[in-house]
Amino acid sequence: MNRIDRRFAELSRAGRTGLIPFIAAGDPLPEATVPVMHALVAAGADLIELGVPFSDPMADGPVIQKASERAIAAGVGASAVLAMVREFRRQDGDTPVVLMGYLNPVEIHGRERFVAEAAQAGVDGLLLVDAPVEESASLGPLLAGHGLHQILLAAPTTRGDRLQRLAGQAGGFLYYVAFAGVTGASHLEPAAVAERVAAIKALGSVPVAVGFGVKDAASARAVAAHADAVVVGSALVDTLAGCADPETAAADAAAFLAPLRAALDQGG
Repeated sequence: MNRIDRRFAELSRAGRTGLIPFIAAGDPLPEATVPVMHALVAAGADLIELGVPFSDPMADGPVIQKASERAIAAGVGASAVLAMVREFRRQDGDTPVVLMGYLNPVEIHGRERFVAEAAQAGVDGLLLVDAPVEESASLGPLLAGHGLHQILLAAPTTRGDRLQRLAGQAGGFLYYVAFAGVTGASHLEPAAVAERVAAIKALGSVPVAVGFGVKDAASARAVAAHADAVVVGSALVDTLAGCADPETAAADAAAFLAPLRAALDQGG
């Protein structure tokens, strides 16, 4: 069983809401990424989204854009990200890891080569913002053939047959973007999120994770009342941006995430 499926089954049995932090691989320092991943797990992360640096991250706001730029300037590309996952797996064989990013770095690396190496490294899923379900006829089966899930996105503007298709084809979990915009904005409306998540859940059994606009314990708890998991990204990336060494970055990551974990558990 894929680690993502196993983790969401565990969360369901325990009646808990999952917590999914996003970090940009290679930022604030390449050598800090794996220590930060371990620190996040220790602080209560159920799954980690690891951003693959890209020069034109169109769905991301300035915080993650700058993190990507810093990582690229430090020489972090697809191969380095996969090496980070391999290093993480030396100590953690249980926590699911999803690579989040864009199709271009995958194509440059070679689609089949990237997917095969990702599976070998211990990746569990791939979320490519610019590879929607309509264009995934070849990518989906390729990932499935290596035991990886293709994580799909739904938005407030997704309606009708397309929403039905997403709910039916999503693997691992469906990532619901809480509002139409870029990462890091603050337009979260819990009532609207609740309505849309309920509509998605009525169409299928895939877990729903909600991201975009979650930035602290209060917003995480508000979303957790309706979602199977909560994703936090820009606020965490911003917290880590100024860290000068791996130890500080790991400590700051844990300090940021712990209150969100506590809020979710208190709300459950």
